[in-house]
Amino acid sequence: MVMNIAGAEWFMIAFVFIILFFGSKRLPSFSKTIGRALAEYQKAKSGIEKEMSSTNIPLIGPKISPITSEREKLEIIAKSLGIEYQSLSDDSLRDMVSRKLQDTS
Repeated sequence: MVMNIAGAEWFMIAFVFIILFFGSKRLPSFSKTIGRALAEYQKAKSGIEKEMSSTNIPLIGPKISPITSEREKLEIIAKSLGIEYQSLSDDSLRDMVSRKLQDTS
């Protein structure tokens, strides 16, 4: 048997549970406590957002698209190693990258 309970029904179930668990006399103080907790959360959230926006550090790094060819991969590696790659063929670029990597290790 599958119960299809939507959002409004869950709210009603939670409300009944809160009344049964805390009682009707403590419900106002419980609501006040929840309100204060939510206010503190919003205050902390806005403080963190303000702090993050005041820094100059980018939150997300540069977008890197998927590498579509081996040549593109070789060019990225050669660029990071400081190798001039524009006039080289794939095989010679692969050899230069390999030699440079062996020299650094």
